[in-house]
Amino acid sequence: MTDFDHKAFVKTLTTRPGVYQMYDASGGLLYVGKAKNLKNRVGSYFRASGLTDKTMALVARIHDIQVTVTSTEVDALLLEHNLIKTEQPPYNILLRDDKSYPYIFVSSEDKFPRIALHRGVKRRKGEYFGPYPSAGAVRESLHFLQKVFKMRPCEDSYFKNRSRPCLQYQIDRCSGPCVDLVSEEEYAEQVASTSLFLRGKSSQLMERLADDMEKAAAELAYEKAAIYRDQIVQLQHVQASQGIEGVTGDLDILAAAVSNGRACVQVLFVRGARVLGSKTYYPPLKLQESAGMVLAAFIPQFYLGAGRAIPAEIIVNATPEGADVLAEALSAQAQRNVKVRSRVRDSRAQWLQLAQQTAENNLASHLTGRQTVLRRLQALQDFLDLPELPERMECFDISHSSGEATVASCVVFDQQGPRKTDYRKFNIEDIVAGDDYAAMHQALERRYKRLKKADAAMPDVLFIDGGKGQVTQAMAVLEELQVTGIEVIGVAKGTTRKAGFETLIKGATGEERQLPPDHGALHLIQQIRDEAHRFAITGHRARRDKARQRSKLEDIPGIGSKRRRVLLRHFGSAQGVENANVEELKKIPGIHAAMAQQIYDHLHAGK
Repeated sequence: MTDFDHKAFVKTLTTRPGVYQMYDASGGLLYVGKAKNLKNRVGSYFRASGLTDKTMALVARIHDIQVTVTSTEVDALLLEHNLIKTEQPPYNILLRDDKSYPYIFVSSEDKFPRIALHRGVKRRKGEYFGPYPSAGAVRESLHFLQKVFKMRPCEDSYFKNRSRPCLQYQIDRCSGPCVDLVSEEEYAEQVASTSLFLRGKSSQLMERLADDMEKAAAELAYEKAAIYRDQIVQLQHVQASQGIEGVTGDLDILAAAVSNGRACVQVLFVRGARVLGSKTYYPPLKLQESAGMVLAAFIPQFYLGAGRAIPAEIIVNATPEGADVLAEALSAQAQRNVKVRSRVRDSRAQWLQLAQQTAENNLASHLTGRQTVLRRLQALQDFLDLPELPERMECFDISHSSGEATVASCVVFDQQGPRKTDYRKFNIEDIVAGDDYAAMHQALERRYKRLKKADAAMPDVLFIDGGKGQVTQAMAVLEELQVTGIEVIGVAKGTTRKAGFETLIKGATGEERQLPPDHGALHLIQQIRDEAHRFAITGHRARRDKARQRSKLEDIPGIGSKRRRVLLRHFGSAQGVENANVEELKKIPGIHAAMAQQIYDHLHAGK
């Protein structure tokens, strides 16, 4: 069986769609796959039973897995296709005919134009929309477009010999032009609407559907309104299927993520307007560096003197120091102008966002790897002078908004990393608003009174996100409950409030100490503290939102009732808005790029 630590890896995977690449011990690519839910799909390879012989043979050779997050499952399908085509992994099914991508074709030389699936050479006169990732995606789109616009899908020979309408007309999928049941003018409008929609210029159609939905709801025709709502959602789905292509030229996209003393750089390779692949790198850090500093050191080593092709454009998620000089050096080696950019729009911005999400996800997986955790546990053992490696660690944090909806979080880590089934939230009641000391005291008292009563496992180390006051509360609670044998450590942000400069406070002695920024124990403490902070904020927001009984849209800064109404009209529901990506949000009248990004970030915070 492979020594790949799949449990730790799967724990940190995102539930978003994407592509996963499996590698053997020598770094050779074994298999490429796509997933609607990366966490569930990758995890399924490591279940105890139900695997085929081929899958078991594949799993036995896995030494590493890299993932690339995409905005939709369709984007993942396109990227998977490109990687299989270029890399030809041994465990993938390789098609010999190498068919081209399918298109949607709308004829222009017929009295009543036809809409159909098309592959191969574009001989007939008309418009070709695509490419789409598969014939299935085209058929799904055609099925929907027939319901909305009712264009004929039939062959010309079939169309010219009809004397009565066919089944498509009877099931309301065609307007019956073959027997003159629709005028040329009305049919031309259907064709024009279809073309506008397939070009992505569908705002007029969306507005009409939104108006129809509101009108039906006002007339209490809720079933009809639900149909319009579903049509709006389906329209958005079809639009998303064309999102991965649309940029000319060759470019590389580099996104750096830094956390807990480690860095990850994700590189997306875009050639001929297609994402052909991605690669993950983990450059070592000696100091607590920013993403820009990491890229400033990474880019020269990646391109200069490495014999690697340098694209005309390199897009980064943080401006590296000396970007102008770097671009000049790259241009000299490539013997043409090379741009290094961090401010981009449209598809470039979308790809950059996906690269950053992938980097963050891969870094989280890397941090929870067994060897990394073991090294950090040993460093923590040395720092605290413990007789053996800590088996269980807990961390508490408090979150509230000016005293409103106070929530305390308790996260648990063991020698395998986060133990999320043991996480707990505490809704804090009956204290003075904003009293963090009282909130910490109540949460600790409830937690350890319950553990002691149930004779459950106690932590070896208890981390408190806070200074001496919070540590004092922890020591008092443990003394009141007569709980012994727990090492209490306060994690104060320090005077600079920057990562790497935390002040650690030992509860038993009150001793304060700062560890070097590259110390393994500090990195582990930061990881646990950050997770407690994330979990506390998530719990606080959920409690606050529930108490206010408000839509998530109402909490987005700068989004008033008018813009909320426009968003709901366009996407059909608040869930539809949450499922939309930045590019789709930018298409809404009155929503500019910065606002679209703000809406997306707010609705996906903590995911």
